[in-house]
Amino acid sequence: MMKRIFLAAIVATFAAGSGLAQETCESKAVGKDGKPLAGAAKTSFLKKCKEDACAPKAVSADGKPLAGAAKNSFMKKCETSA
Repeated sequence: MMKRIFLAAIVATFAAGSGLAQETCESKAVGKDGKPLAGAAKTSFLKKCKEDACAPKAVSADGKPLAGAAKNSFMKKCETSA
């Protein structure tokens, strides 16, 4: 029972964090001249920003970093929700 509550809390934290990551990445997508990025530059920036936001969250329930297919699956899900 306690394990399920803990897991639900972690999932809720990730859901809230990914929403914040999107706003932060969008607001950071600005060039050196202060103008908003556009086109391929913006797409590339947003992809890297989302990757950087999701990577620290890729941990298992016991706190160990995910690897292999589990990490790929988590990253894909995290990046699409962010």
